[in-house]
Amino acid sequence: MIWGRYVLTAGLQCCRCRVSCHVRRHYRILPDDVKSLRAVVNPDVSKIRNIGIMAHIDAGKTTTTERMLYYSGYTRALGDVDDGDTVTDFMAQERERGITIQSAAVTFEWKTHRINLIDTPGHVDFTLEVERALRVLDGAVAVFDASAGVEAQTLTVWRQAEKHHVPCVCFLNKMDKPAASLSFSIESIKKKLKANPVLLQIPVGSGKDFSGVVDLLTNQKLIWKHKTMRDEEDGRTFEITPLDESEEPELLQEVSEARTALIEQVADLDDEFADLLLTDFGENFDEVPSIKLQEAVRRVTLARKGVPVLCGSSLRNKGVQPLLDAITAYLPAPNERHHDLVRWYKDDLCALAFKVLHDKQRGPLVFLRIYSGTLKPQSAVHNINRNSVERISRLMVPFADQNVEISSMTAGNIALTVGLKQTVTGDTIVSSKSSAAAAAARRAHNDSGTGAKRGEHASVVLSGVEVPEPVFFCTIEPPTMAKQADLENALNNLQREDPSLKVRVDPDSGQTILCGMGELHIEIIHDRIRREYGIETHLGPLQVAYRESILHEVSTTETLDRTIGERRHVVTVELAVTPLDSSSCEFAFTEELGPKLSAEIKEAVENGVQSAYLQGPLLGYPLQGVSALIQSFHMEPGTSPAMVSACVSRCVHKALRLAGGQVLEPVMSLEVTVEEERLSSVLGDLAQRRGTVRDIQSRHDDKVLLATVPLAEMMGYSTILRTVTSGNATFTLELDTYEAMNPQDQNTLLKRVSGLL
Repeated sequence: MIWGRYVLTAGLQCCRCRVSCHVRRHYRILPDDVKSLRAVVNPDVSKIRNIGIMAHIDAGKTTTTERMLYYSGYTRALGDVDDGDTVTDFMAQERERGITIQSAAVTFEWKTHRINLIDTPGHVDFTLEVERALRVLDGAVAVFDASAGVEAQTLTVWRQAEKHHVPCVCFLNKMDKPAASLSFSIESIKKKLKANPVLLQIPVGSGKDFSGVVDLLTNQKLIWKHKTMRDEEDGRTFEITPLDESEEPELLQEVSEARTALIEQVADLDDEFADLLLTDFGENFDEVPSIKLQEAVRRVTLARKGVPVLCGSSLRNKGVQPLLDAITAYLPAPNERHHDLVRWYKDDLCALAFKVLHDKQRGPLVFLRIYSGTLKPQSAVHNINRNSVERISRLMVPFADQNVEISSMTAGNIALTVGLKQTVTGDTIVSSKSSAAAAAARRAHNDSGTGAKRGEHASVVLSGVEVPEPVFFCTIEPPTMAKQADLENALNNLQREDPSLKVRVDPDSGQTILCGMGELHIEIIHDRIRREYGIETHLGPLQVAYRESILHEVSTTETLDRTIGERRHVVTVELAVTPLDSSSCEFAFTEELGPKLSAEIKEAVENGVQSAYLQGPLLGYPLQGVSALIQSFHMEPGTSPAMVSACVSRCVHKALRLAGGQVLEPVMSLEVTVEEERLSSVLGDLAQRRGTVRDIQSRHDDKVLLATVPLAEMMGYSTILRTVTSGNATFTLELDTYEAMNPQDQNTLLKRVSGLL
């Protein structure tokens, strides 16, 4: 088919319309037969790279991902965030807003390697998406805005990568911006991330004159030349030339100094490379082979002693191919990451479910990271966490929102499955119950030589995903009571997809309460219910999720004496509650009491304490910073554990009321980037919001304001900030801590909640 001067390939489907259309830039996804051919190729595990792309929301992460897909041959045209035709940002809300909301997985090949890539969100409201992606990935690429360096959300995702011990590569994007600065970005990585940047490239030109990079390992110059105006500049071709004496003296001097600094830095971090220098080369660094230097940089990266740093401009199609080379050269293969539990399964299947999506036709789609064994369709698997057996009906390779069926999937890969109805995020999937028991027995024999006991499977369950607590909540109501069942089904599906979304029913009013990570999070959920499930719901006013604590130490006693049928239940409990400085809640028995109680009674007592911690004495918010000590306990024979839990819960509530309640409010870390002439307006508005300024930094011609401010004062802040700065400011907001409210603000809150204000 010919449209204008463009020839549209037969069999090519449109990435946006999913049918034939006449817009050339829509034709992006390769034909199904090509994708299927590449999907069935299972390379050696050493040639697999499972990586995540993480960044601040404005760093150009999605654009970088799109270039990777294009240069690898996965797409036929370059996607653009502004045009709304990107592969990984396929949700309607993502394309409308130009941001990543949910992580998307794509699989493609680069040279001889298979890359399983997950594009993660950059907004703090969707930090769980980053958390569960990093849990199953072997490496990560951190994308920075070269003019801004390390920003607030970048620091958050970097901490998540450190928590999971994920080796990283840094990519300084947007080198074509006038304010881009290599030295500033390197310094911010050192100071803010406390990392050791290993600079592998230096830019050629700056600002709009940025044309390429010099590879310090090989002393080669990579230049992306402009094509003629009639041809689209896609960056696919570039020139590689060795540096020689004809180059500019300033560039030669800069490259020489940077390469010497690189060799000295790597020698300090890697003993093997240091020995090689001393033995074979001495002070003659020019003779160091690039392959030896590359091997040393790889060892440094895998040991997480340093992070390779590359630079480029994804929007201008420069520097992405060397980044792909760096991913395969420096980030680890699955067999180079040590997962302690996996070795006990040997060649048996062991996989972790890290994400669930719902499809209207196929039901739940479960993403699995396979750590050992082989996965095949139509096979029964055992879910250790649910103690259930399910059958995988279909097995697919994920390609964003288009997936290709496959006959088998080997260890080290990421698979998409259909048929796992009960599996949720964080569940461990194995081939059978007997294989889990065998793995538990191997570990028990190795650890202590004892046999497997009750609860043995817990020792061979892969650690799940840590879900943050929501900070906002509001009521949600269907348009009519006839839609209530549909709304409950939609909320159940969305909760399974997004564990950071919490839904509960108010016991007094019967209203459904929606709890989320921020204004944008709840807004997106509301929009998805409307679009995907066709329910025009109504949201109540947004409210802050406070916490509660106590002021004093108190001891009290409670007795429960109740007859149910012919059975009498009598329990007497004495306990003490004490305020703690930590954010957790604790409970314990006295040394004399603990050994006297059976395991069943101890469990009943703990259930009673934990249930009491869910509802504070002032406003009914969950408690934190409280410790309960069970001092004495007596029960008559025949008393049920449920009555024990009820008595303990009543006793804890009584003690909490006597100890005096304290409301804790979420305090956010705020970072505002604003022009210097608008700074006074931002500071004046912040002062009215009970904000505390921590620091004011300079970033080129702008000012960066760092502050803490109560979440309750930040409702609608984006609109106010646009107004006072005429739209010339950006901000990021993330949870910092919970702090006690002062008595005046607490009294005002109590009156407002009780309807007196």
